[in-house]
Amino acid sequence: MDPFDRRRAGILLHPTSLPGSVGNGELGIEAYRFIDFLADCQIGLWQMLPLGPTHSDLSPYQCFSVHAGNTRLISLQRLVEAGWLDDAGLDPEQDISVQRKTRLTAAYNGFMRHADNEIRTELDAFIEQHANWLDDFSLYQALRDDFNGCAWFDWPKPLRDRDPGAMEEARRRLASAIEQVQFEQFLFFRQWMDLRHYANDHGVLLFGDIPIFVAYDSADVWANRQWFVLDEQGGLKVVAGVPPDYFSETGQRWGNPHYNWQALADDGYRWWLERIRTQLELFDLMRIDHFRGFEAYWEINAASDTAIDGRWVAGPGADFFEALRQAFGKLPLVAEDLGVITPEVTALRRQFGLPGMKILQFAFDGSSDNPYLPHNHEPLSVVYTGTHDNNTTLGWYEELPEEQRGFVRHYLDLGSDNMPWPLVRTALASVARLSVLPMQDVLALDASHRMNVPGIADGNWQWRFEWEQLLPEYGERLRDWVHLYGRA
Repeated sequence: MDPFDRRRAGILLHPTSLPGSVGNGELGIEAYRFIDFLADCQIGLWQMLPLGPTHSDLSPYQCFSVHAGNTRLISLQRLVEAGWLDDAGLDPEQDISVQRKTRLTAAYNGFMRHADNEIRTELDAFIEQHANWLDDFSLYQALRDDFNGCAWFDWPKPLRDRDPGAMEEARRRLASAIEQVQFEQFLFFRQWMDLRHYANDHGVLLFGDIPIFVAYDSADVWANRQWFVLDEQGGLKVVAGVPPDYFSETGQRWGNPHYNWQALADDGYRWWLERIRTQLELFDLMRIDHFRGFEAYWEINAASDTAIDGRWVAGPGADFFEALRQAFGKLPLVAEDLGVITPEVTALRRQFGLPGMKILQFAFDGSSDNPYLPHNHEPLSVVYTGTHDNNTTLGWYEELPEEQRGFVRHYLDLGSDNMPWPLVRTALASVARLSVLPMQDVLALDASHRMNVPGIADGNWQWRFEWEQLLPEYGERLRDWVHLYGRA
């Protein structure tokens, strides 16, 4: 199904933000209830953030693997229903991660005792089907736990450098831990595919997110050092970021390793093709983050503390996307083309028919040629009130200078300041084929409900909603506007 074959509406909500369970949302009953809510409002898209296993900062943009699923999302209650776990309860006063690990270990033991031959065969098939990444990821996770969370580049040299003898010995010694990791990934993918089928059966497409870069401390870099710009010891030579701009005098130093694009090209971009293939298993449509980095990227010396002394380096450009098109046909991708976008970046996006993004919170600078203003939108795009990095629309409006707030009122012809509804309605009325609303805006929540504040390390990615926040009139209004603007 082509997500852009007609006008659709969507809601942006990461599964960890679902209500109900202890610690974070998961792939249980509340996820299905959310799909029922979308279907009832005739909303055809559920957009979310990357699903990978996160580091301690919980950022889904810095994951241990570009393929693996976040086991924090596994519904323990569904494991009880399967007969593999006796107790799904978690004590909110105790360490949730430790409790989850204990429960998932018990679930594997229960699986080994009670699972029938059919489900055992399904597990074996999953391990074989995903061996190209699961073999390395499961060993990486087992080793990382064995070294008390130590990053791979600080492991003993034989394991850091993947000496065959050391690897074989580690696989034998950690066999039980490796099997546990494989089982947990099986659970995640199995629960996810059940959810995807339910969503699709109810007319809802799943819209994922692919970060352009990967975390330095990840199974991907450890197992594939040849695809990254590293020294002989696996150390960083250059890192990713963006240059100084209006928002930051020193730019942003993200710290991710850069790709060795020439080596990837010589290999036919096989590593990237496998990455996309895994995501196509999970999603109907995907946003590709920091799209401008494929045309040219900001390269910073790893020894630099800021992004000031970087340089622009040409990316793989059309050659990369042509390889994707040859492999997958029409690309189910949306380009995250935010920030300072050059004509060359726009030309690359249009050459491959990729929709861009229009953020209404960026529109009201007083200039009539601002590309985010609704009268400048184009059909092949996705319009948002804001993204996961933005303030909520209510919070954004409340914090605007009065002059800018006056421009918003003038442009939208507002008789009152009843935010966020005027901006929600404007997004749904846009000519853009897809219109996506953060759940915070559907619930009319203020700035205290942000998902992420860029540049702030702590306290992000933990927001959750409650069904009590969804007043009956909110759903009725949304349903009415989705129909009114031809997005049902």
